[in-house]
Amino acid sequence: MRDPIYKSRPLAPEPARLGGERINDFIIMSEGFSNCYLIETPAGSIQVNAGMGFEAPIHKKNFESYSTDPVKYLVLTQGHVDHVGGVGFFRKEYDDLKVLAQAGNTEHQAYDQRLSLFRGNRSAFAFTKKFTDAFQYYADQGLSDFPAQDAPIPDLLFEDKYCFTLGGLDVELIAVPGAETNDSLIVWLPQHDICFTGNLFGCPFGHFPNLVTIRGDRYRDALTVAAAVQTVLDLEPKMIVYGHHSPVVGKAVIREELTCLRDAIHHVHDETVKGMNEGKDVHTLMQEITIPPEIEVGEGYGKVSWSVRAIWEHYAGWFHHQSTTELYTTPPSSVYGDLIELSGGAEALVARAQHKVEQERYEEALHLLDIVFSKDDTGAALDTAINIHQKLLTGSENFWLTSWLQNQIDQLALRKAGLHHTKALAEEVQES
Repeated sequence: MRDPIYKSRPLAPEPARLGGERINDFIIMSEGFSNCYLIETPAGSIQVNAGMGFEAPIHKKNFESYSTDPVKYLVLTQGHVDHVGGVGFFRKEYDDLKVLAQAGNTEHQAYDQRLSLFRGNRSAFAFTKKFTDAFQYYADQGLSDFPAQDAPIPDLLFEDKYCFTLGGLDVELIAVPGAETNDSLIVWLPQHDICFTGNLFGCPFGHFPNLVTIRGDRYRDALTVAAAVQTVLDLEPKMIVYGHHSPVVGKAVIREELTCLRDAIHHVHDETVKGMNEGKDVHTLMQEITIPPEIEVGEGYGKVSWSVRAIWEHYAGWFHHQSTTELYTTPPSSVYGDLIELSGGAEALVARAQHKVEQERYEEALHLLDIVFSKDDTGAALDTAINIHQKLLTGSENFWLTSWLQNQIDQLALRKAGLHHTKALAEEVQES
């Protein structure tokens, strides 16, 4: 009986720490927000990815504990900031370094930079503490001089495939655009049956892909992602050197896991399309569609329900044909004050929300509390909201959802503390 690999692998990404690891006799791994790798040859080394700008010196130190040979090529598996940010640092470290990327890299970096402020703010709930902890760790290690984040221009861009040989090692760069990013590529070492996939399938291996990220990003087409999985399957690798955490080893394991991932993506896609053609609304499909046990994959990074909505809206857009109000500019929250008034006040809505909590109808309770919070914070409403988020957090195994729920608990607690402080000041004024 299959034991899905995601259950035995780490989940969340972490910033670079000192300490690299040799994973075979010619490949060195340095873990970070996205892993960097050094491939050694007799004629110099090939580096895969550059990390964030501030991580680059850490990655170099980790590589130098095993090899001080010059790096001839730097390959970028995708244009995300945690892959390209350290390029400028490595260019200064190595003479005549040649940076290679897939042809979509220029467009993707421009897209990322265009929305950098928006996406940085939207990502803060998941990464602020990680950054804080990382820089405290670096300070404890005596590290203080960090390069700026780079937005590099690659030296060579290719469309479909680019091959080269260094020190007798054959290297094939294969474009898989549109999976994780429009400039995704894989690095294939045909003499060794080793494939560097970067984050082609998302952050942790063995999990359903993020067809849309809650930090804010473009939709990813499910069939394109499934085709990328097939591309790697067809190579029949005996090792996948992944974008996060340790490699995945063994042809049989890799074949089984990637087959299940491909089939899971197709299943969710096909069931969503079927439901759309049957006239089912998106929320019904989000509730109904699950992955069959025989092709189980994790939902620690992408979630099936989120992906159902991503597929629905990728095909059909934002208009769900549920209400004329969707076509106009006034949001539902504009009448929340009327609902509070008609219900007899916020207390009645909070009481109903608390009743929903007792029935374990947490999402409905949050809808009611959103109405209350549109006008004011109350102690009872904040306590109830904190309680709901804590209950939802207990059942969450998804990195993004867990990060969001914990952040919301923290923010609600701050609002509660502020409410108590304001009340205390008012009482002091009244007594005086």
